[in-house]
Amino acid sequence: MSDTNKHMNVYQQIITSGRIVLASMTICCLLYGLALLSFGRLVMRDRAEGSLVVNDHGEIIGSELIAQGFTRPEYFWPRPSAVAYNASASGGSNLSPTNTLLRHRAEAIMTKMGVAIGNPVPADLVSASGSGLDPHITLAAAKYQTARVAAARGLSPATVTGLLERSAKGPCGALTPEPVVNVLLVNMALDRLGK
Repeated sequence: MSDTNKHMNVYQQIITSGRIVLASMTICCLLYGLALLSFGRLVMRDRAEGSLVVNDHGEIIGSELIAQGFTRPEYFWPRPSAVAYNASASGGSNLSPTNTLLRHRAEAIMTKMGVAIGNPVPADLVSASGSGLDPHITLAAAKYQTARVAAARGLSPATVTGLLERSAKGPCGALTPEPVVNVLLVNMALDRLGK
């Protein structure tokens, strides 16, 4: 086989390989992604578009799936976040339960909440989730905050507790063995109560 034929054979292999790569990328990346997006929008449109939450004026104020850093006393507070509730930087703190930094962070949160160190507090109020974006807290953690929220809004604790009970979602198997509330949605419901 001459050198010219060898070079032609190599070029043909490169062109054939390039076509295979291009076809694979088109099928696996473009067509597969479009098929999944189309299926998601057809079957569960709200979830496929981010479960966006709008206020009474039609403005997007968040997502049901991503926590927000509420800090004012008239709102329920979410779990702490190791990523400052930044959805583009999802992740946990990776601190072990024996790490003193984790203890200091929990104590700082307890101090902010006005709880004496050593008093029992629901764990999800002082520990971040694995993603740092969990939008839910347990019903027990929400009820723990009821007195503060009710006092700040001038509502009776029974009114706030009733709202929590209506907003709570039942347990979902082993991952959430007790009822949870979505912090953004319950805070929006509180705002509607004040109108």
